[in-house]
This record gives sequence, structure tokens and C-alpha cells, in this order.
Amino acid sequence: MSATLTRVLGAATAAYSLALVARPEVLARPCGLVDEEGRVPGPTALLIRSLGARDAAIGTAMVLAGDRASRRLATVCRIAADASDAVVFGTFLKEPDKRRKAVGVAAAWGVLCAAALYASERD
Repeated sequence: MSATLTRVLGAATAAYSLALVARPEVLARPCGLVDEEGRVPGPTALLIRSLGARDAAIGTAMVLAGDRASRRLATVCRIAADASDAVVFGTFLKEPDKRRKAVGVAAAWGVLCAAALYASERD
């Protein structure tokens, strides 16, 4: 069951991340990273797409991991990425409400993945 949970979280991560690659505004708008017209500046879109590609790779690894050690490594990478996102967004987003929301979402995903990892280690 816990391996299934890890795979479901990996699939959700990959799907959301591919959405970021296709449409950076999915992340840019809630974080306040758009211009006055509500568009995502080119350099911002580039970086969001890079984060999306990183997370799609990690999510896919969580889904496809064939053994416990591989699944553990992929899940630890997901947790580390979420923790670093929480720190970076929490440090550098300008608007406090957007900062809190971004940190909360990143931290929540990290906690979910940590719980799945913990459960899988107990099986």
C-alpha cells in the first residue's frame, strides 16, 4: 500500500510539473511573479519551466522505481526539492500572503512525501 501511495504522489508531482512546463503562469500567478498585465516575464517562465522539468523527472522516478531503495532515493529527492522550494520562496517572494501560501504548499507536499516514505519503510 505505501509503495502505491508513493507512486500516486509521484504521478501527481509529475502531472503538476508538466503543467508548469506548459503553462508557467500556474505557479507564477499565485506567487505574484507576473507583470502588470498579468503575463509571466520570459526569465521567470524559463526558471519555472526548469523547476517543472526537475520535478517531473523526480515524480516519474517515484512512479517507476522498481525496488525499495530506488523508491526511497526518488522520494528523498522529492522531499529535498520541496524543502528547498519552501526555503527559497519563503525567503525571496515579496508579498507576505503569497510567501506564506507558497511555503505552505511546498511544505505540505514535503510532509506528504515524508509520510509516504515513512510508511513504506515500515512495510
